[in-house]
Amino acid sequence: MSTNISRRTLVAGLGAGLAVTAAAVAAGPAALAGDTPSTKPTVVLVHGGFADATASWNDVIQQLQKRGYPVLAPANPLRSLQSDSAYLASILNSISGPVILVGHSYGGAVITNAAAGAPNVKALVYIAAFVPDTGEALGELIGRYPGSEIQAATYPVAYPNPDGTTGTDLYLQPDQLRRVFAADLPASTTRIMAATQRPFSAVCFSELTQAAAWHTVPSWGLIATDDLAIPPALQRFEYQRANARKTVSVAASHVAMVSHPDLVTQLIVDADRGTR
Repeated sequence: MSTNISRRTLVAGLGAGLAVTAAAVAAGPAALAGDTPSTKPTVVLVHGGFADATASWNDVIQQLQKRGYPVLAPANPLRSLQSDSAYLASILNSISGPVILVGHSYGGAVITNAAAGAPNVKALVYIAAFVPDTGEALGELIGRYPGSEIQAATYPVAYPNPDGTTGTDLYLQPDQLRRVFAADLPASTTRIMAATQRPFSAVCFSELTQAAAWHTVPSWGLIATDDLAIPPALQRFEYQRANARKTVSVAASHVAMVSHPDLVTQLIVDADRGTR
């Protein structure tokens, strides 16, 4: 075989090598270690009540994408625990490959139900979340420990159901949202959150959990120690009951993923690494 290499071939080879290196650097340190996006699980982020996917997860999404993770943050319908869980289950079914499922607040109850029987869910990550067991209602669960002020800060609005009956939506009083929901965020941010809040149906608090995926799927949890929505003591109890592989605590309001996106992102990465 000839050892002569043309100038054109050499330049082309060097160009290709530089392009690969640049792409790896852009993807972050994990990619340089051979951990490419094609090998990473899809992270599905599920928001809770009074919120939406954008306000809840923007910073976490950006950090996960920089690390090379495929990310999906669907809109949680917030209509009922059963229908919201069925909707999320259909999304999980549409994803090829493994999934890390992350739930905040009420979203924790949704992922608990939706992941049951979903073979591609490799880990559950709970952020200041409800983690119910089969047969439990969130309205009962939240009263087990003192400290929640969220229910007193809501007001009801009637809405029509498709079958002609009337449902009840829960909104947070705008002047109470920052105090009970997002006290560690700037007032300018919480004013926008109050104006754009998505209410959720009161039936979400009364419907019973049909299945609890944490019995078979490993879990991770974050406790927000300044939470006035879901008592920190309840979060701790839930994560211990679920035998969470790792629990972290942070001095944060209920929306810890907004005020501490770095910590939340790292917990998700830990869940990925802990299930390989």
